[in-house]
Amino acid sequence: MRRTTSAEPAAAHPARRWPGLSWGRIVAVLLKEFVQLRRDRLTFAMMVGVPIMQLVLFGYAINSDPRNLPTAVVALDNGPLVRSIVRAAENTGYFRVVQAASDSEAERLLAAGRVQFALVFPADFSARLLRGEKPALAVYADATDPAATGSAVAALQALPQVALVHDLKGPLARLQPGAQPFELRVHRRYNPEGLTAYNVVPGLMGVILTMTLVMMTAMAMTRERERGTLENLLATPVRPVEMMVGKILPYVMVGYVQVLIVFAAARWLFGVPMAGSFVLLSAMVLLFIVATLTIGFTFSTIARSQMQSMQMTLFYFLPNILLSGFMFPFRGMPRWAQWLGEVLPLTHFLRIVRAIMLKGAGAGDLWPEVAAIAAFMAAMGTIALLRYRQTID
Repeated sequence: MRRTTSAEPAAAHPARRWPGLSWGRIVAVLLKEFVQLRRDRLTFAMMVGVPIMQLVLFGYAINSDPRNLPTAVVALDNGPLVRSIVRAAENTGYFRVVQAASDSEAERLLAAGRVQFALVFPADFSARLLRGEKPALAVYADATDPAATGSAVAALQALPQVALVHDLKGPLARLQPGAQPFELRVHRRYNPEGLTAYNVVPGLMGVILTMTLVMMTAMAMTRERERGTLENLLATPVRPVEMMVGKILPYVMVGYVQVLIVFAAARWLFGVPMAGSFVLLSAMVLLFIVATLTIGFTFSTIARSQMQSMQMTLFYFLPNILLSGFMFPFRGMPRWAQWLGEVLPLTHFLRIVRAIMLKGAGAGDLWPEVAAIAAFMAAMGTIALLRYRQTID
């Protein structure tokens, strides 16, 4: 029989490499972890829910090529040739026609964000086209989000070649060959150069506030619970509303510091214009900060540890950044995803900050977005106070 020498490698002797190894103890620890995971239902839900949410949102909701964009049509000349051009635009799939009575009404719809494009046909469009004078079709595009208009504008550029192919026959066939029968004049409003920074940098105000303030506020109460100081707070005569206000106020100031940093960078590093009122923007920032902090306070009444608070923040932040219109065009998402996005305060805040900075919107133009954020804040604040009373018991 061959004897083992000390010169042989230790890998030939597993017992020497892992002394006292017991698979039974490993299995026992493994079972204990599964039991702990079963007890921590919130963590297990996040582990399952986040991948499912990513699959659904990236697979079904995200679309970087939006179609059926609302388009105001001002047809001062409503002849058959104009109707053919409008039908050709609809057939591209990028435009959903909304009739407008005048040029000023189309401008108003464009400024309010209710339409993405406006097509304006002058009163003598058909007559000039028949005379071969190449009339101009004015196209106004809301270019605050260049990604939402790029493909649609490219589709419009092909209209002069294809829109009137079936109309220019017989005596009008002379207009078909050679030069285009009419020209397209595209005016990119609010962002003439189509710079992405004009869209992204103002939106970073809302994204940064959502990411940081929700997490900090959510961890505030859970930190008190983990350190054992929550019982002392509950024993004091501090009311739930007073507790909520006291926990939120310090982070309001933190939020304003963050906004000032982003605003300074937007103005002096990226050259983003400020067409509206800074005072109005500050008031809207305050509303959004308070709404965001109520979400974090609500999470803090649900979570039992700081780790759970961070998990809930991630679960909330993911749909915000994907469905709010920050990363992908909002109108490119399916209807059900837009409904979900309308619930999120970040969606409305992005519209507010872009409208103030790029369009010069006033308070009267922002009331639908303000009402949506205020309603969300009231709902979250009510839930937080009810949950806090349950915690006292």
